Amino acid sequence: MIRIPHVLTVLAVFSVLAIGCKSNPQTTGHYIDDTGITTAVKTHLATDGPLKTMTQISVKTVENTVYLTGVAATLQDKNRAEEIARQVEGVQSVVNTITVQP
Repeated sequence: MIRIPHVLTVLAVFSVLAIGCKSNPQTTGHYIDDTGITTAVKTHLATDGPLKTMTQISVKTVENTVYLTGVAATLQDKNRAEEIARQVEGVQSVVNTITVQP
């Protein structure tokens, strides 16, 4: 008799976890890869001559696609940020929506 509530609790927890897993199609492996790519892109941006003082560029990676957003002072800075992101190992594509505002 005491085991029935425990079994129901386990089933409830399992159901919640199963639903949660289905709502995010990204696997753990992809998430780790994406986190590493994001970190590498941010590091390269932070150490690149003229771009290293730019803190208005955000980087997000989803399934090896890097998304760059934010503000750059020049078109050259915007293009350089994209070039840096493309050079990082594991990047399949780059979506650059950085706006230029001098």
